[in-house]
Amino acid sequence: MTTSTRGAAKAPAVLVLEDGRIFRGRAYGAVGETFGEAVFSTGMTGYQETLTDPSYHRQVVVMTAPHVGNTGVNDEDPESSRIWVAGYVVRDPARVPSNWRSVRSLDEELVKQGVVGISGIDTRALTRHLRERGAMRVGIFSGEAWEGVRDEALLAKVKAAPQMKGADLSAEVATKETYVVPAIGTKKFTVAAVDLGIKGMTPHRMAERGIEVHVLPATATVEDVYAVAPDGVFFSNGPGDPATADHAVSVMQGVLARKTPLFGICFGNQILGRALGFGTYKLKYGHRGINQPVQDRTTGKVEITAHNHGFAVDAPLDKVSDTAYGRAEVSHVCLNDNVVEGLQLLDQPAFSVQYHPEAAAGPHDAAYLFDRFVNLMEAERA
Repeated sequence: MTTSTRGAAKAPAVLVLEDGRIFRGRAYGAVGETFGEAVFSTGMTGYQETLTDPSYHRQVVVMTAPHVGNTGVNDEDPESSRIWVAGYVVRDPARVPSNWRSVRSLDEELVKQGVVGISGIDTRALTRHLRERGAMRVGIFSGEAWEGVRDEALLAKVKAAPQMKGADLSAEVATKETYVVPAIGTKKFTVAAVDLGIKGMTPHRMAERGIEVHVLPATATVEDVYAVAPDGVFFSNGPGDPATADHAVSVMQGVLARKTPLFGICFGNQILGRALGFGTYKLKYGHRGINQPVQDRTTGKVEITAHNHGFAVDAPLDKVSDTAYGRAEVSHVCLNDNVVEGLQLLDQPAFSVQYHPEAAAGPHDAAYLFDRFVNLMEAERA
């Protein structure tokens, strides 16, 4: 990515998809060029949490909500220390932010962090194109990166960019050193959390329940996990293709072999799927947004949930499967397309979900999953 902070308000910009379709608009955020996988998010709020979610590493996010930036940017809502999206696409950026918590505009924040974006394009048409053709590589060009360059040359740059399938990205976004999130109030449990791209709200939700969370690098070994004497082990969300995550799968299998209570979210769900012997596959255009209906098949309850995943677990919906770690079943399913949204073992305390119960941003329907993790650790201790 190459960027400049000058002239963003007036510079023309162009978005080039790898299948040759082109959208022309105005620069938004930094001026320059950027590449990634074009995906769309259906959330009408929570853009700050989306931008700072490490799971969006190397993705260019198209916002389906037409008006973006009206609440500005604050210093309380980021899910990590930086913006991770590779690029940002909006139709109608707010001219003036209006919120009592706002300290600067979204445009200013994008410029500050060197995030190249584009505005003023038909994001509805772009979203429909991605639904029909599938997520694909994309480039955004403005300023010197665009001026005088033929469309054919820009398309060649897009096609030379790396694809998301086969990408091993967790170590690029995870912490390099272990850190501890202390329990809020009385400490009840210790959890080792393997950081594959963790969001800040996730250990906070556990801390609210009296859990001291030791966040470990993606490179952590089984020995590193058990060095903190955990009552439970957590595997986080994160970017990339789960088919490349052999190390994380091996570590999880070590945890399963010891029958320690285990909980996984998003990428962690895919890791559990692989650890149990299931395959994974790339969705056509993925699930991203905070309005996805999911059914908890153990209770029959339907939840409105927050999603950000382009890959899914290939597990049977209609039967219990025998695995090396006991019987397993699909616990949650997306009601839009029957994609697997959760797994659970029936013979030991381990489960996972494909979506984001920490509700940042998103609805709180799935907050009970953190309580379910606590219940597993309580039962194991008893």
